[in-house]
Amino acid sequence: MNAGFEELSICIVEPSGVQGNIIRQRLAAEGVENVQLFQAGEAALAGIRRYPPDLVISAMYLPDMTGTDLVRRLREDDDPAVRDLPFMLVSSETRLAMLEPIRQAGAVAILPKPFAPEDLRRALIATMELLHPEEGALDVPIEDLRVLIVDDSSMSRRYIRRVIENLGVEDIEEAENGRQAMERIEAGFFDLVFTDYNMPEMDGEALVRFIRERSSQRSVPVILVTSEQDSGRLSAVQQAGVSAICDKPFEPAVVRDMICRVLAD
Repeated sequence: MNAGFEELSICIVEPSGVQGNIIRQRLAAEGVENVQLFQAGEAALAGIRRYPPDLVISAMYLPDMTGTDLVRRLREDDDPAVRDLPFMLVSSETRLAMLEPIRQAGAVAILPKPFAPEDLRRALIATMELLHPEEGALDVPIEDLRVLIVDDSSMSRRYIRRVIENLGVEDIEEAENGRQAMERIEAGFFDLVFTDYNMPEMDGEALVRFIRERSSQRSVPVILVTSEQDSGRLSAVQQAGVSAICDKPFEPAVVRDMICRVLAD
């Protein structure tokens, strides 16, 4: 059991009473007792808006919507306490096209059915890191650190921004695609760039090649944050000069360590 888990309040959205109780029992084994269980999306949304939890754990297929619909509704909510809720998917779904929107929405984890206890524990740790960031978590000076986030998904940009703001970074700019990023890079100096791979107009690989071959900031560290699974494409972007590759979804601690590593190189 990890210290602090007992403080978490969690909403489970699972149409199967059996599966819902299995998740509840697994959470109890980690010390989490404050759990609400809903079997449909609309009922869950109503409960979440009334009493926002610390984490939402949802199945992919609900009676009235999908997990994708649920996380989208959460991310579009007017209340920041609802909009920024950590979200975890627990599903036997393996099709990339179905999982991609969940990744882009900034999920803390996507777990299979059944899942291993250590995977749940890792996801709970990621949730705690998101909710209660460690002060002075970066081993590098951050007062003047200037960061550019490049992603065509506003939900993904918001999640990455939250993670790095939690680390103490304040000077952050955003771009919706590689072409916008190129313009921002030419207009001002950045200490670090986060970019997605799949974007309209100019993708992550083309942006990395521009930075390394044509920009005035050829040595700036570039972290690729992506759900791309094609090894050929990932190899190409590595050859283009990306500093590090981080999978979606990612744990805040992984990004923290990656930032420290690329800035120290």
